[in-house]
Amino acid sequence: MTAPIWLLGCGNMGGALLRRWLGAELGPVVVIDPAPRGLPDGVEAVATPPAGRPDIIVLAVKPQLWWAATEALADRAGPTTLIVSIMAGVTTAAMARRFPASPIIRAMPNTPAGVGHGATALFSTAGDLAEGAAEALFGPAGMTFWLRDEVDFDAVTAVSGSGPAYVFAFIEGLAAAAVAAGLAPDLADRLARATVIGAAALAAADPAVPPGELRTRVTSPGGTTAAALDVLRPGLDPLLQRAVAAAAERSRQLGG
Repeated sequence: MTAPIWLLGCGNMGGALLRRWLGAELGPVVVIDPAPRGLPDGVEAVATPPAGRPDIIVLAVKPQLWWAATEALADRAGPTTLIVSIMAGVTTAAMARRFPASPIIRAMPNTPAGVGHGATALFSTAGDLAEGAAEALFGPAGMTFWLRDEVDFDAVTAVSGSGPAYVFAFIEGLAAAAVAAGLAPDLADRLARATVIGAAALAAADPAVPPGELRTRVTSPGGTTAAALDVLRPGLDPLLQRAVAAAAERSRQLGG
């Protein structure tokens, strides 16, 4: 893809995608952000949209601010300008009020996209050409999943969009438990990280094997893992259900 891309907002997620695009030689990319964070070397940002009309506008601003942030872009988008949003909660119908003539793609990537292991959910009614462009944008960031119903975005946001933070919190908790069990903090941190990375690699190595089967394979009856799971499992499933439900509800609230 050699289409001009305008990236509105360069925070953690926008910056992660930008680095993947540069690595895949997509672009050129214009970053529009008055206060960008962690721009890649050689990339500069502008505070306001430049002259001209882009082929793609990627909206990566906070959903609470998006309407004001896109005001200067409204007259830059036409029927051939693809609008791609990674904003939580903002619907395609809402974006169509700002960009009534443009095809719209809604996406929910996650931060592992920055290292090429992201999971991006996509939705569009814009047709095959726009969908092909979206695949080109998000393919370098990892796996893509097309949704049949836009309403599923709230659950997707709660699972994969917010999910990396749940895993990081688990690593923190596992390391803290290791320290409580007597390990030095540095060793506890390295063991917790390596354990989660290794377990994820096993899960990725054979997607046909259900996670429950993987769990069973490392759980000997009456052994140490079984003793730990007897404590962990009764509270884990309902806790995760409440966490995902809270995140999904917040996504709905952000959508207004």
